[in-house]
Amino acid sequence: MFKIVRKKELNDAVTLLEIEAPFIAKKAQAGQFIIFRVDDYSERVPLTIADYDREKGTVTIIFQKVGLSTKLLGAKEKGDTIRDFVGPLGVATDYEDFKKVAVIGGGVGCAIAYPQAKALHEKGVEVDVIAGFRNKDIVILEDEMRAVATNYYLTTDDGSYGEKGFVTDKIKQLIEAGNKYDAVIAIGPIPMMKFVCLATKPYQIKTIVSLNPIMIDGTGMCGGCRVTVGGKIKFACVDGPDFDGHQVDFDELMNRNSIYKEREAEEANTHLCRLTGTKREA
Repeated sequence: MFKIVRKKELNDAVTLLEIEAPFIAKKAQAGQFIIFRVDDYSERVPLTIADYDREKGTVTIIFQKVGLSTKLLGAKEKGDTIRDFVGPLGVATDYEDFKKVAVIGGGVGCAIAYPQAKALHEKGVEVDVIAGFRNKDIVILEDEMRAVATNYYLTTDDGSYGEKGFVTDKIKQLIEAGNKYDAVIAIGPIPMMKFVCLATKPYQIKTIVSLNPIMIDGTGMCGGCRVTVGGKIKFACVDGPDFDGHQVDFDELMNRNSIYKEREAEEANTHLCRLTGTKREA
């Protein structure tokens, strides 16, 4: 069992939990993920590691409460425990010899963009962070991002906070202003990552994306997380989750990720435990 040592509601839908997991904290790196199970009857759910503290032996995760499992996890409080917390999984991000990087986060994707920006900052890299949200009410990690960014740019779709517009508008503006980026790291909704890649491709700027396909075991055996990259099949759990964004088939990824949406909604409303005959509530 893994103990929750800190809980913070970042907005109405997004929660931060700091989990006591010393063996994972000892080896975790930016770009990697964990798989959790709330209890013996829960599904396995992958979440990217948002932060870690090797001295305290803790790992931080940030998640949006959208399905049964994340709602059950969000209902937990400080001092409670969860059944399984496995990791670190996946390949850590390779920063090569980057000198200047733009890190782009969209919505809850900022929870994954933050450790990337932090790791680059600690390496002495110049980091421009672009964080995009629909509106002011759902902004997360602003202070944390500012602390690790050389320049921090916040955009909202409706202009209620920061600059009005999309992250794609801002990255184009910065590139056209003469910023010479060694790489762009984009993390967020699939359409956002797709259009960031389309924006950077004409400038031949290396663009890294972190993919979140359907995943079950996290060890490459089930094949559920397969993605097409450069015309070849890759598995996000063992080959990723980072990939060359200019090589990713985003349309296929979007189609695969939506395949169970109707079934998930039905399950959330109608699921009955086969053992007890009762409906499970978050």
